[in-house]
Amino acid sequence: MKAIVYNEYGPPDILELKEVEKPIPKDNQVLVKVHAASINYGNLVLLKGEPFLARFAFGLLKPKYSIPGGDIAGQVEAVGTNVKQFQPGDEVFGDLSGCGWGGFAEYVSVPENALVPKPSNMSFEEAAAVPMAAVTALQSLRDKGKIQAGQKVLIYGASGGVGTFAVQIAKSFGAEVTGVCSTRNVNIVQSIGADHVIDYMKEDFTKKTECYDLILAANGYQPISVYKRALSPKGTFVHVGGSGTQMFQVMVLGPWISMSGRKKMSSFLQRPNQKDLIFMKGLLEAGKVKPVIDRGYKLSEVPEAFKYFEEGHAQGKVVITV
Repeated sequence: MKAIVYNEYGPPDILELKEVEKPIPKDNQVLVKVHAASINYGNLVLLKGEPFLARFAFGLLKPKYSIPGGDIAGQVEAVGTNVKQFQPGDEVFGDLSGCGWGGFAEYVSVPENALVPKPSNMSFEEAAAVPMAAVTALQSLRDKGKIQAGQKVLIYGASGGVGTFAVQIAKSFGAEVTGVCSTRNVNIVQSIGADHVIDYMKEDFTKKTECYDLILAANGYQPISVYKRALSPKGTFVHVGGSGTQMFQVMVLGPWISMSGRKKMSSFLQRPNQKDLIFMKGLLEAGKVKPVIDRGYKLSEVPEAFKYFEEGHAQGKVVITV
């Protein structure tokens, strides 16, 4: 089979399309013919080995996983003898980041609990855009942020992969949602249901007086003092993406702020979860959430896709057709 392979950390140019051995599913695994995949920030960390702490999980001196790719959508080709949930022919999607990655390939063998039946109303490309970004948004809003109906919620970085899902998920929970983005993305954020949009290129977010019950930072570089000031007296701030400086501030100052007052500030790292992906499948089939896809690339064009994604201006997701 064809797959994107790399054996050292570095820029997208080190990625190569090669012929490799087609995997054989173990007793508890499902062999999936991959039709589409997508790129997330985690894929970039896996490629570059940055920040350095990530190497303790992905391989200290060289990558532990030679084929990148987390989000996939495809069709089951074969199943191991112990697999109960799927059979050949089933259309599935899932997040492979917790079970060895390998999505940028024509086939992949994965545990059955990494997969969920594909939403019936979506293409493979649309389904592949969902898993990691959508579950990140869901877990950070619902589990970490304790979102409630009627709350005022701010999504900073509302036009990216996580941000576009966060806006829609927050609306599905009954929140009043404000999205922050650049001028070129205002129409997109409005189209996915944001009640209010702040164009940070025209309005100085640091000088606004509005307060929010929950702030989700999916991107950006603002110091956390700005977010703290924008929180309501018992508000919660959750950091899932943004500059390294911002992440460092949240990790160092967030616990102290949370212990010394009623405002809560913390970071969040998504964990693959089959039940959460099933929950997202329900929202997708009900039409409450839809993926926003910026661009599509072929498997052979993955290096170019990474270069574009690395620029940080993607509107929603970057998808790979296999």
